[in-house]
Amino acid sequence: MFEIKSTDLAARIGKLHTKNGNLQTPALLPVLHPANQIIETSLIKRMGFEAVMTNSYITWQKYGEEAVKKNIHKIVEFEGPIMTDSGGYQVLEYGKVDVGEIEIAKFQENIDSDFCNILDKPTSLADNWETARDSVSKTLQSCEITLKNVEHKSIWMGPIQGGKFLDLVEFSAKQLSKMNFDMYALGSPTEIMENYDYTLLAKMIITAKKNIPADKAIHLFGLGHPLPLSMAVALGCDTFDSASYILYAKHGRYITENGTRNIDELEYLPCICETCNKYSVREMRQLEHLERIKAIGTHNLWLLWKEIVATRQAIREGRLWEYVGMRSRAHPKMWDAFVHISNNIDEITTFQKRFKSRGMFLSSFPDNRRPELRNYQNRIIEFFKKFERQKIIIIPVTKNKPLLYNNKLKKLLENNQADYIIGYIISPIGFVPYQITDIYPISHIESSMEIRKDMLVRDELVSTIRNQFNVLNPESIIFMKDKRLDQGVIDFIVRELKPEKVIDCESSLVYSELEEILNNQE
Repeated sequence: MFEIKSTDLAARIGKLHTKNGNLQTPALLPVLHPANQIIETSLIKRMGFEAVMTNSYITWQKYGEEAVKKNIHKIVEFEGPIMTDSGGYQVLEYGKVDVGEIEIAKFQENIDSDFCNILDKPTSLADNWETARDSVSKTLQSCEITLKNVEHKSIWMGPIQGGKFLDLVEFSAKQLSKMNFDMYALGSPTEIMENYDYTLLAKMIITAKKNIPADKAIHLFGLGHPLPLSMAVALGCDTFDSASYILYAKHGRYITENGTRNIDELEYLPCICETCNKYSVREMRQLEHLERIKAIGTHNLWLLWKEIVATRQAIREGRLWEYVGMRSRAHPKMWDAFVHISNNIDEITTFQKRFKSRGMFLSSFPDNRRPELRNYQNRIIEFFKKFERQKIIIIPVTKNKPLLYNNKLKKLLENNQADYIIGYIISPIGFVPYQITDIYPISHIESSMEIRKDMLVRDELVSTIRNQFNVLNPESIIFMKDKRLDQGVIDFIVRELKPEKVIDCESSLVYSELEEILNNQE
């Protein structure tokens, strides 16, 4: 059902196979109203959206059994895959619905829904632990009853509840994984995102993903803004749904890449989509009420589609980390979430490629923690285990990449009778022996002055070097230092590594001074 095509971090470009067509992931499904859709579905299809979502409970209320005869695809006028909500949102809003879990489940299958949802009991952000536990328990009961009474003609999604209580999210995910759902869905994030608590959102996704099968797709309910979308994808979410594009529009809220603005407060339209090319900001304000909603809502959809496409491209290029970092700088709460992810980097490397075709950019903390660097550091440690008690020469960083292909150095090494390991200190990698400088990513890094001077990066670099040399346990160290290396790192090397010789070295004289050292050795 779920075919994975390309990966980066915990993200995947994939294909979900349904009875009414295929859906490329990551994907956002615009929510359509089954009886009062303002933006034409033909336009939504033309934008590029391959699937949509609608509410089966509202459909059941409006059309009853007539919907079975008519088919949900004809009702919402969309031919591709359709996901149907069960009424869980209405339960969250109003406390209950006047339909049972078995009845609404069979109804979803009978109206030809491609992705069906259990009538769950969503967890509210305001719930205490006991109330949240009750919502998880009732949801699991509903899942057991539903799965026993449906024909499994559609893709059934297991709803993970628990909200802000991560122990309940973990329990919910573990129990649902035993039921062998076709797909999973993380519930109740809307309120959390409305409060800009992106760190909690990240924790919820990480917890859920750890406890469901890695080969199954996961849906995130209600994520309707470009800002956190790439982050959620990087953490492993595959599909999303949103009615925000039209709900925002009804209140004049115009989505931008970095937030939302009220249309009445804008002097310019910071977008070149079809809608924003058609109207000036003044003209958009002066539209009749329904036309204004339609115009703003259409723009909002274009922004969401743009973010989906940009995220897919970042995955394809192996640069999702950089893209998420860039998006995270748009809001302090997003940045907090990004830092949290960097502190839990092992949780998002499920599909991390060992080698990539493109280099990487290191701009600032926490770029020093990205998984490609961690993998490389681990390989260095394994390399060191083979060369304990060796003599070490630390040379300044050279402009030539990789060091292994440097002709001057090659010549010198031919006469290296003392069998030194020669390498350099580079932030944030640590000590890099010349023998492995051609291994990705060491020769594919572009780093800023900011990251090289960052105090947090420096402290972690010092810790890395300490661990490396504890493993290497060298017989002796010669340290050739120059001004390009951070003074704090120099002080650490001199103080803790205790080199037998420290040489002040100008970059232009590295090789001549290195030659002299080698020639003077027995």
